[in-house]
Amino acid sequence: MSWLLPLPVAIPLLASALVVACDHFAPKWVKDLIVIGAASAATVFAALALVQAERGDIVHWFGGWHSDHGVALGVSFVGEPFGAGMAVLALGVTTLALLYSWTYLRAAAQTYDALLLVLGGGMAGFALTGDVFNMFVWFELIGVAAYALSGFKVEEIGPLQGAVNFAISNTIAGYLLLIGIALLYGRTGTLNLVQLGKSLAGHPTDRLTVVAFTLLVAGLLAKAAIAPFHLWHADAHAVAPAPVCAVFSGVMIQLGLLFVARVYWTVFTPQLQMHAAAVRGLLLALGVVTMLVGALMCFLQRHLKRMLVFSTIAEAGIMLAGIALLDPRSLAGTADLVLSHGLLKAGLFLVCGLVIVQLREVDELRLHGAGRRLPFSAVFWLAGTIGMIGVPYVGVFLGHSLIEDGAVSQHVEWLQPLMMIAAGVTAGTLLRAWARIFLGWGPRDDQLLTHEPEEDPAEQRSFVPLMRATAAVALALGLVVSVVPGLERRTEEAAKRFVDRKALEAQVLHGAEPAAPPRLAHDIPPPSGASVAYGMGAAVLALAVAAFGLWRGRLPFSLRRPAWRALGPPIGVIRAAHSGIVGDYVLWIVAGTALMGAVWAFTLT
Repeated sequence: MSWLLPLPVAIPLLASALVVACDHFAPKWVKDLIVIGAASAATVFAALALVQAERGDIVHWFGGWHSDHGVALGVSFVGEPFGAGMAVLALGVTTLALLYSWTYLRAAAQTYDALLLVLGGGMAGFALTGDVFNMFVWFELIGVAAYALSGFKVEEIGPLQGAVNFAISNTIAGYLLLIGIALLYGRTGTLNLVQLGKSLAGHPTDRLTVVAFTLLVAGLLAKAAIAPFHLWHADAHAVAPAPVCAVFSGVMIQLGLLFVARVYWTVFTPQLQMHAAAVRGLLLALGVVTMLVGALMCFLQRHLKRMLVFSTIAEAGIMLAGIALLDPRSLAGTADLVLSHGLLKAGLFLVCGLVIVQLREVDELRLHGAGRRLPFSAVFWLAGTIGMIGVPYVGVFLGHSLIEDGAVSQHVEWLQPLMMIAAGVTAGTLLRAWARIFLGWGPRDDQLLTHEPEEDPAEQRSFVPLMRATAAVALALGLVVSVVPGLERRTEEAAKRFVDRKALEAQVLHGAEPAAPPRLAHDIPPPSGASVAYGMGAAVLALAVAAFGLWRGRLPFSLRRPAWRALGPPIGVIRAAHSGIVGDYVLWIVAGTALMGAVWAFTLT
């Protein structure tokens, strides 16, 4: 048993309660010290748990209720490298957001800090839990804190509407999860993830299992911003304060994808491994649709935070594709992509906060040329954009490269150019915004871009040097992920352990000692030529997309008119689907769940 595992969760939750309890009598500097200290300490303990997990999976049974003769009796946390790594990322980004918020939201109520601590602790608990019902509990705790943070500026209509859409959509997703959990519990009599997999092993696939799998995956995909479950994300995430957006887009979306992988490999593999092609096909289709729709909607935005949210949705599609390949190498690539993207996107949202504070605006067109007097923000935005392209050895390149290698090994080479298109279009959009805001290039008006309500600026007397330093740290860490010696081999080894259900069962249910990890070289293996080529292709495409967005009005009318006639109707349909009406979003969640269930009803049984 390891007492390290509960600490990254308990410390922020207890600290949040302490901050609220002493809100009326403790000086602000004391409360700030508690908040920053708790978040930092939780991050350190999560990192220590990750180091221990890399030597072998670790388990903590709450209340001393260990497994007995292969039967799970209590509730557990399981520390394997991917879950522990996600806890480190969640708490690390939360710490950066709290540091950034120290002056950015100086006038905010102390409940803001408490809510961010609850969110960070909840995300760590979600990443570490070994129990499917407690996955739902952490899902709901994360949701409660996130709803409040999304609508923190409740006096404005945008945050209020976004928070309501967030709450209703996630409540529906929570119901899907709960029903799926109830079906599994009724069939197996257990809630432990490993025990569920053991109970389902050896039994043929039946309709109840397929329904439970569909409901669980649908609920998690709604959390993970996967089309068609994604529609509420931009409304909710883009209206939150910039440091909250950094946590939402940098970490929270990826948690749903972590558990999609976990429930498949740990619970359903014994029954569904004979139907892996059907699982792969549908999840790949959803991933491809998500990456392309997210890239298109990103290009159509002028509101910087909505632009970044749709960029995250496109990357979430690439992450789901990496999981859907059901290949350890692509799974390792997804983990690397989660790390680099999470840090880069958090940094870009923090740069957005700097722009709001210094220029009182977040609209690309209204900011035309105004960023010339912000050299630090200009450099930071450009650096984050380059990191998001996937050029060799920078930012997300390692994750993209491993996913592309997995696609080749699974004979779905067509995925590589689609990933290049999604990365090129989203990065090109960010490059377009950079050129228009910080260089003053392009026209001051663009009727193609979606108009959004203005955003009221945050605290006017923010301490900008601290905000710059926090954004710089996040961006620098995200940029160097692809050149960390040994990271590729460590994530590949972690992926092999993640899919080894038998070894996990022996450790969790029978208390077996984990096998000694192999000695891994601390080097940087050379990428495949195809990955380098696609990375450079994404860079060229990004430049072309940025140029098109800035100067397409100079193209001959004879070219623009037929192109718009062909592309205008589908663009209008996709844009109309993002209506801001929560009833539409619920309809799409229900329709998407029904479609998944129908496809798998015919292919998995």
